Amino acid sequence: MIVTNNLKDFKDEYLCEYGLSAKSADDFIADIIDLNHETAVEAFRKLVLNRRNPDLDEYQVLDNLRKNALKNSADYLHALL
Repeated sequence: MIVTNNLKDFKDEYLCEYGLSAKSADDFIADIIDLNHETAVEAFRKLVLNRRNPDLDEYQVLDNLRKNALKNSADYLHALL
């Protein structure tokens, strides 16, 4: 698996020759969240608690994720909170 937001340069036809596939960071993270909801939410909450300079709450962190091309992942986490 190649995780990249530059999917246009990683054609499926070429990657298949090597047993690889490409996935966006957002899709990859959403898949990881899907594997274990409880662990994902716990990890997210730890990230928020350890966030400094500036201190942000859960929803502000989710907004930052959305602004950084992780909309699906942020929406998924938001639904689990």
